[in-house]
Amino acid sequence: MKFVNFKIENEEKLGIFNKDESKVIEISSALKGKNFSSMVDLIENITKPEIEFLSKLSDNTTYDGIQYDTTKVKLQSPIKRPIHDIICVGVNYSDHLKETNDNLNNFNAPTNTVYFAKRAIEIIGPGDPIKSRMELDNELDYEVELAVIIGKKGNDIPIEQVEEYIFGYSVFNDISARKLQKSHNQWYRGKSLDTFSSLGPVILYKASLPFPVEVDVKTTVNNELRQSSNTKMFIADIAKIISEVSSGMTLEPGDIIATGTPSGVAMAMRPQKFLKVGDTVTCEIPEIGKLTNIVK
Repeated sequence: MKFVNFKIENEEKLGIFNKDESKVIEISSALKGKNFSSMVDLIENITKPEIEFLSKLSDNTTYDGIQYDTTKVKLQSPIKRPIHDIICVGVNYSDHLKETNDNLNNFNAPTNTVYFAKRAIEIIGPGDPIKSRMELDNELDYEVELAVIIGKKGNDIPIEQVEEYIFGYSVFNDISARKLQKSHNQWYRGKSLDTFSSLGPVILYKASLPFPVEVDVKTTVNNELRQSSNTKMFIADIAKIISEVSSGMTLEPGDIIATGTPSGVAMAMRPQKFLKVGDTVTCEIPEIGKLTNIVK
């Protein structure tokens, strides 16, 4: 089941795709007028019976309630305003660890999982422009990542219970300004310019994937394949990440954890192929969908 945040006639609504993704079913109508103010509100307050009902509905080809042709709606980022900074995992694929070590000044291979925060005043979604800010940094890069969306509040989460705290998964592009990233000891500024976080096109409910999650992750730039790997290549898997980061730190519904990117970023290419104005970047996880943005 795929949850979406969409706009129709300048009004934002929450929905789910039907089975063939030709229609978006309006959740408030399907749940008889129960309204959620945002996807985070839905994640926090939807009940298990309501999720089970929506799941059956998404497989029903004869639903006659309020729904819209997918071609008539504009998909938004599933979560536009995160409740906290995005929790990011750095260098979580061994091949990307090597290329980072080769390209970032004063970077030492870590002995423990690397965590950093990424500020996002508003997360962009499918079709939204990346504002490049080339006057600040012309070394603009992409990073495809599997995003994990937390489903319920918890801390000190045991590894064997991690899946209980997950709501679902999405595609994340950790857009990065490499000169800024290299010019500071911390990566925060180079990762946090406006529009440098892209999420979507949907949140895939956790029951749609077996756990532990093993999915392909890909990036193309102007249809050229740049990144291609699978999350089974994680150095730290999802269970370890969530258990570790929640140790002494409370996670809340709607929190976003970006799990790291594989090799193939522009910084490490020879010659380097940083993004330019007009480039089309598509990050894809086939089970979830394609997240496409154009550099402006």
